[in-house]
Amino acid sequence: MINKNFRDKNHYKTYQVRKPSQLLAWLLDNITGQSKTKIKETLKGRGITVDGQTVTQFDYPLRPGMKIGVSKSKRSRTPQNPFVKIVYEDQYLIVIEKNIGILSVAAGHSSLNVKTVLDKYFHDTKQYCHAHVVHRLDRDTSGLMIYAKDIQIAMQLEKDWHHTVYNRRYVAVLSGIMEKNSGQITSWLTEDAAYTTVSSDVDNGGKYAVTHYQVLDRADNHSLVEFRLETGRKNQIRVHAADMGHPVCGDPKYGNGDDPCHRLSLHAYILCFYHPFTGERMEFETPIPYSFRRLFKTDGNAQSE
Repeated sequence: MINKNFRDKNHYKTYQVRKPSQLLAWLLDNITGQSKTKIKETLKGRGITVDGQTVTQFDYPLRPGMKIGVSKSKRSRTPQNPFVKIVYEDQYLIVIEKNIGILSVAAGHSSLNVKTVLDKYFHDTKQYCHAHVVHRLDRDTSGLMIYAKDIQIAMQLEKDWHHTVYNRRYVAVLSGIMEKNSGQITSWLTEDAAYTTVSSDVDNGGKYAVTHYQVLDRADNHSLVEFRLETGRKNQIRVHAADMGHPVCGDPKYGNGDDPCHRLSLHAYILCFYHPFTGERMEFETPIPYSFRRLFKTDGNAQSE
């Protein structure tokens, strides 16, 4: 069943929007008895809802008739974990930004993973649900991920993933100066006995993989590159970058030892999908990591195709 216990209304004071505004401006104009700092902390700490959905975006557009909920609790409604940041949440799903160093799901009894962090968060906030993984990022890849709160929603997302997710992009620091500004890489990918992904220009019995790329910036001996996956194969970007002769920096498996950011320099920074229940277009973007940007003369606002 769909989780219907997302928020306890008794913990929120509700208001109704009378005229168009932006969320933070509306809060500062209408919430009395709290300092501006406290109001901003409540917004940042996920204590504000708009029409029942948690919102942290300070310039979120408000329309007349919308209902604003302001948490009465002093406790931040977000996981107290440096590896997981909640970007969006409603009663059906949750979008998070994963840090490097944490698995998407458990791979051992004591492994640090996002699902365990979210399950604890749901328990602590009295939500009667569990996190269901619908796609994965490698341990040392950071960025945006969706988790379903209900098995039916998870199955719906998985069943029609390539139609539901209409824009999913990564950004990476590659070793060397890319010659072309944009292009496409195709190959067949399969795993060898050592669980390393092997790429071939001809059908090797593996899965066909297509990756699109666009160079965002170049500096010294590195390139900042955006990738868009047409297919989603294991280690696809990392292998295709190595195929081009410009592996992802900091990649211990397919790289060349170049590691200016002291991490695997791959980040899932754009995620756009149709909400599996409402059909609404959901669009999320996170900044390009500072460790990437500092190598280039960029403000971090990469241009999409």
